[in-house]
Amino acid sequence: MILEKSKLEQLFSSVQLSVNDEQYQKLEKYSEMLIEWNEKVNLTAILSPDDISIKHFLDSVLPFSLFKISVGARIIDVGTGAGFPSCPLKIFRNDLQITLLDSLNKRINFLKALSDELGLNAECIHGRAEDVAHNENYRESFNIATARAVAYLPALCEYCLPFVKVGGYFLALKGKNSDEEINAAKNAINVLGGKIDRIIDYTLPNGDSRTLVAVKKISQTARKYPRNKGQMTKKPL
Repeated sequence: MILEKSKLEQLFSSVQLSVNDEQYQKLEKYSEMLIEWNEKVNLTAILSPDDISIKHFLDSVLPFSLFKISVGARIIDVGTGAGFPSCPLKIFRNDLQITLLDSLNKRINFLKALSDELGLNAECIHGRAEDVAHNENYRESFNIATARAVAYLPALCEYCLPFVKVGGYFLALKGKNSDEEINAAKNAINVLGGKIDRIIDYTLPNGDSRTLVAVKKISQTARKYPRNKGQMTKKPL
C-alpha cells in the first residue's frame, strides 16, 4: 500500500472534499502505476506518497471544486504528461469525458494502460497541440481545455484556446506569482477569441500557492492559430 487511506481522507477533508472507497482504490492503483512506470518512462519527479497525494492528486482536483464544470462536459488536457489534472478529476467526476494529449508516445502508452486499469474511458492522443488543434475532429469541439505546468501563459493560450468551443473555457493551472504571466497573456487571449472570466487564487494544505485562470471563449479562433512553435517563439502574441 502506497497511500494511507486515513491520511488521504484527512488531506481532502481539510479542503472540504471527500474520498470514497472506490476513489481511494483508484488513486492507490494510480500511484502504484506511476511509480512502476516511472522506472522506465520519465513521468514525474514527485514520487513520495505525501507528495503524490498533495502535489498530484489534490492539486488536480481542488481547482475544479472552485469552478463549476457542467455535467458530461468534454475536456481536453493539453500536455497532460502523467495525466494531471484530468485523470484524478475523472476519478472524482466520472460523468466527464476526457481526452489526453501529449507529444511523447511513451507517456501516451502509460495513459492508455492507466485508463484501461482504472476504467477512465479516456481518449489518448499522441501529437503536438499546434498540429492536433487544426484537426476538424478536435478544433473548437471541447467544453473545456486545461493544462498544468506546460508553458508560459501567452503560448499556452495559443495551444489551448483553439480546442475550445464558443461558450467554453480554457482553465490554466498556474503556480504562485502568476500576475506577470496573466498580464503578458491579455493580448493573446483577445486575439484568440477569449476573455479572462475570473482568476482564483488558492492555497494547498502544504502552503503552496496556486492560481486558476479561467478564460472564456467568446468568439471563434482565426484559422491560422495555433502557429508552429518556431513562429510562436519568434513572434509571441
